[in-house]
Amino acid sequence: MSLQKITFQNEQGQTLVGRLELPADSHPHNFAVFAHCFTCNKNLLAVKNISKGLTANGFGVLRFDFTGLGESEGDFADTNFSGNVEDLVAAAQFLEKNYMAPTLIVGHSLGGSASIFAASEIPSIKAVATVGAPSNPVHVKHLLKSGIEEIQSEGKAVVNLSGRDFTIKKQFLDDLETKSLPETAKALRKPLLIMHSPQDDTVGIKNAEEIYISAHHPKSFVSLDGADHLLSKKEDSIYVGEVISGWAKRYLNPDIKKDTRLKTKHQVVASLDGADGFTTQMKVGNHYMIADEPENYGGNDFGPSPYELVSASLSACTVMTIQMYTKRKGWVVDNVEVHTSYSKSHMEDCENCEIDSAKIDTFHREIRLTGNLDEKQKARIMQIADKCPVHKTLHSQTQVVTKLLE
Repeated sequence: MSLQKITFQNEQGQTLVGRLELPADSHPHNFAVFAHCFTCNKNLLAVKNISKGLTANGFGVLRFDFTGLGESEGDFADTNFSGNVEDLVAAAQFLEKNYMAPTLIVGHSLGGSASIFAASEIPSIKAVATVGAPSNPVHVKHLLKSGIEEIQSEGKAVVNLSGRDFTIKKQFLDDLETKSLPETAKALRKPLLIMHSPQDDTVGIKNAEEIYISAHHPKSFVSLDGADHLLSKKEDSIYVGEVISGWAKRYLNPDIKKDTRLKTKHQVVASLDGADGFTTQMKVGNHYMIADEPENYGGNDFGPSPYELVSASLSACTVMTIQMYTKRKGWVVDNVEVHTSYSKSHMEDCENCEIDSAKIDTFHREIRLTGNLDEKQKARIMQIADKCPVHKTLHSQTQVVTKLLE
């Protein structure tokens, strides 16, 4: 994955700061804009995990801080819901001018509501996904209940939200009253995915139902059973990213293109940011995947380890080779199953087996054949297994030629 710090201007000329995440080959098939939750910022762990789930499937994702939050300029007290929508439009315009117009918009909590409004103003958006979104922006008032009376009487109040103090002005409340999400969702006529937890005690599940009823098909609902509003459990936000990427591809028709900027014809690209531990984004041919290390090795176990990938190559090549051979022979083989594992083992018949340097890379492979085969045929198939191309590569003298890309 490639992570870039970017800045762009909002409608008032203030500088907004974001992060642009690109897939392993830096050439996304579609771009998405992410809208974070009320008083949150682009670096919330859930926001980062959802974005990673999208980039792992070939999307480019722009997540940024709304005006007055995080690294972005402006005073939060002077902002409102309409301003958030304007910021999303500005983000889309930045992508269109500098990269490619976004086709997907994703919003969390109040950012989900803002995403629906923004989608109606961004022609390039073809799909919308919300997570824990209120069915009307005015729902935010219940989070401000401790200061509502003071805001109404004094024009502003300091309200504590998630352990931080924010100044909320009356214009913020007045702006909320002008927004009707059900009407906007009904007129949207773009594919909509609504994700919500039945256990969300900040924005109740009823909100998801109201949005769903208002919207036209195609619309989808996915329950985030057991998750809290902020998706504080890592597995919940990872799941959200995976589901959104799979759902969105149905409507965005991703066109996988080669990234000619690298000036390379390699089939596999791996990309790892300094802050990501061992979790590595990969593009393998036209397919996106993740490699990682197990948790006991300091990884997150989000994907197979490098040696598991090598073992997988040997297993896959073996079953393909056997099936190709038996079909040519006209033998009936219903299924070939190959189990492969990797380890470093002592060399057989060596004189100094107690010395660590005498160990050799070893792949243990077991083959199960299902079909009408006699013993002679099975013996021949075992011989053919050793002739699969990956097996030959592992046994041959190989070289790795490395150069630095500019």
